[in-house]
Amino acid sequence: MRERIETPDGDFLDLDWFRSGNPRLVIISHGLEGNSTRPYMLGMAREFLKKGFDVLTWNFRGCSEEMNRTLIFYHSGATYDLDTVVNHAQKDYRKIFLVGFSLGGNLSLKYLGEKKSSNPKLKKGVAISVPLDLAKSCEKISTGENVIYSKRFLTTLKEKVIRKSQAFPGKLPLSQLRKVKTLRDFDEYFTGPVHGFSDAAEYYQVNSSLQFLDQIEVPTLVLNAQNDPFLSETCFPVKLAKKLDLVHFEFPKHGGHVGFSGPSREKSYYSELRAVEFISHDL
Repeated sequence: MRERIETPDGDFLDLDWFRSGNPRLVIISHGLEGNSTRPYMLGMAREFLKKGFDVLTWNFRGCSEEMNRTLIFYHSGATYDLDTVVNHAQKDYRKIFLVGFSLGGNLSLKYLGEKKSSNPKLKKGVAISVPLDLAKSCEKISTGENVIYSKRFLTTLKEKVIRKSQAFPGKLPLSQLRKVKTLRDFDEYFTGPVHGFSDAAEYYQVNSSLQFLDQIEVPTLVLNAQNDPFLSETCFPVKLAKKLDLVHFEFPKHGGHVGFSGPSREKSYYSELRAVEFISHDL
């Protein structure tokens, strides 16, 4: 069931509910230019539904079928929107769990670090294929064979900027679009300034979840595959992993980016099974 909720600044968020009346809710966040209906989102939702959890998948601003109302879009550290979703959903549940993919994983980890123990209903988190270091990962996705993927992202991001400019004439620097060749360029001219950051560097520095990991106070799993083509070396913090008691890191050799597939899609993905196992343990 789809529900539209209002944000404090007059925008909206579209949520997709899968309810069975369970007092435990899993909130799943998607990746860059994804949405609540992507196969990886629905696959994860299906696994948790099998185990009796209620599930909520949600769309970042501008990622459902309708463009959002305000000038701002979404970004890797926009935890205010995740907070709106959690606060809206939690009234009907005793326990809340967060699962995030890629950008949504960074968002979820940052949120858990910011909230610390302020919300007793937040019990665990899982982040999959996470660009813990936004700057270095952005560089990685814009090099070599990854360029084909970054260009695909840029195509839809640029289209959104053009559509947005029609509702906000003169508010977006459309003349800079011709300079945008990489995702970092897009963040330099659009993501950063539109969301209150001076440039891409500040945007990455403020919002990289790597700096929030030691502030997380609930059991959390970070699952990053070593062959993920989008992740930099700093997204595998081996030394930090040894120091943190509550944040558990797993770096399997294979899995790619939001992959971890089995022999066929009819079989559950490793990431799905591992997320369910981690969150279900000791409940």
